[in-house]
Amino acid sequence: MQRGITTPLVCGVAAALALGVAGCAPDTGDDAMLPTSVLLAKEKAKGQDKHFRLIELPPGFKIEKVADGLNLPTSLTWDDQGRMYVAEAGGGLAPEQLAPIRILRIGDDGVTPVAANLSSKGINSAMVAITWHQGAFLVTHRAADLTGAVSRVTLDGQVQLLFSGIVDNQSEHQINDIREGPDGMIYVSVGPAGNSGVMDLSVAPWIKLSPNVHTRPCRDIVLTGRNFKTPDFRTPDPADSVLTGAFVPFGTSTSVGQVIPGVTKCGGSILRFNPGNAEATLEMYAWGFRNLIGLGWDSRTGAMYAAENGYDLRGSRPVVDKFDASLRITQGKWYGIPDFSAGREPLTNAAFEPPDRFQAPVYIGGNLIGRDLGFVIDHAASGLTPPTPAVVLGRHELNSSPSLLDVAPASWGSLAGDVFIAEWGDLAPPTNPLRSAFAGFRVVRVDPETGMVSPFVQNCAAGPASALGDRSEGIERPFDVKFGPDGAMYIVDYGVVTIDFSQAPPYAYQPGTGVVWKVTRQGNFPGNGKVPPPPVQGPVGKGGCRPLK
Repeated sequence: MQRGITTPLVCGVAAALALGVAGCAPDTGDDAMLPTSVLLAKEKAKGQDKHFRLIELPPGFKIEKVADGLNLPTSLTWDDQGRMYVAEAGGGLAPEQLAPIRILRIGDDGVTPVAANLSSKGINSAMVAITWHQGAFLVTHRAADLTGAVSRVTLDGQVQLLFSGIVDNQSEHQINDIREGPDGMIYVSVGPAGNSGVMDLSVAPWIKLSPNVHTRPCRDIVLTGRNFKTPDFRTPDPADSVLTGAFVPFGTSTSVGQVIPGVTKCGGSILRFNPGNAEATLEMYAWGFRNLIGLGWDSRTGAMYAAENGYDLRGSRPVVDKFDASLRITQGKWYGIPDFSAGREPLTNAAFEPPDRFQAPVYIGGNLIGRDLGFVIDHAASGLTPPTPAVVLGRHELNSSPSLLDVAPASWGSLAGDVFIAEWGDLAPPTNPLRSAFAGFRVVRVDPETGMVSPFVQNCAAGPASALGDRSEGIERPFDVKFGPDGAMYIVDYGVVTIDFSQAPPYAYQPGTGVVWKVTRQGNFPGNGKVPPPPVQGPVGKGGCRPLK
């Protein structure tokens, strides 16, 4: 079964960037004038009791749309007056812009742009996350040189760059969430360059834009000297190949015992800073993550959690992992990537080895040693303590893409303290040719005491609503989940992203399909909160929940 396949978009495709953004690109010349379809107050009132026939919820909860027709929305926040704002990212995983990059206020009177034309003010695609702090927004994005950056944006759209220069984010993984911690510091999650520490053919377009892009560690590390023989896409001869090591630019070989200096602006990390003097106070809080997305705290206990996108089966060092993970975060800890699995088991375990046809030949000191993952870091020589499975909070289905998250407040009764995580969904088969079924496309609940991961908002069959026949009646690709000042849960649904092998890269993003959802409690959650009750599907209407073909 081929999943998410679509016909070519009528308006053509954007410039090709692997794993990047392609699809119909609206004119971004005047952000404020681009229409955004919304549910106005009267329409909201009419739709309060509407049952979305594809959506399943636990008993005692109701879901409604707050806004529809958004352009690639990613994140929500509220100001000191309780007004809600949503960030429109402008694009996807690559620096190409497909839609306006702007901040919108959502109210009973609809959606109002408050900070538009941000792409002309140094905010480059994609603007991933947004938070309100001391009278303005703090946002994560790419800078003009495509490095990861954080800026302060005022309500009238003025932009102040706080810092940039995270080289890893010149590749497919960006700087992601931004949240204020219990200590008053600002925390950001930072993705690493590449799939598993090695720059290779799967990130060729980014390497062409930024030849020096590579994974950078937060502390000095010592390498094992493993080099991977990879097609050299930089030359006209398709038979050319080159050896590339870990934590170095593409085409650079490494040696046994080579030291890679650590940097503060490192990938695969959680960084924190004082926004009053960001550059001077920026520091590493924890590191050794794959593509870390969401951050959050339990206000009662101070426990910190994060959500991580796991390995792909791509590139010169592909990994067959068992699941994606949400994590318990401890300051100063190294979390093992790129040498450990999502479950924090060593990749030297044969269970994580892909078939040889997916792996590149590995050389050490010029000698071919075979085709296997191995360790790329000498952990003992680097002074690194390997992580243990105890750091795992929840085990999410492989390729489900756990994204932004929040912790339920006290008003949610027996669910207070549970972690709710948006699972954006897979991008298979390009990121995993062995996957044959949908993963993700839902919001899940994780019980920190048991580690149980259970669906909370999902469609009545696996996959996004567009694959079930009606985007307007279900969940598509949830990216953010937040609890608002009113105690309700809000979900930012990014919209339709499909696989289209008639274009390169085979990812078609569709602006204008994003949604903000609101979930409210209508009664007590059944049971003791530890064992989830069976989901309840609203009246299905004509056609019901159509099974996948």
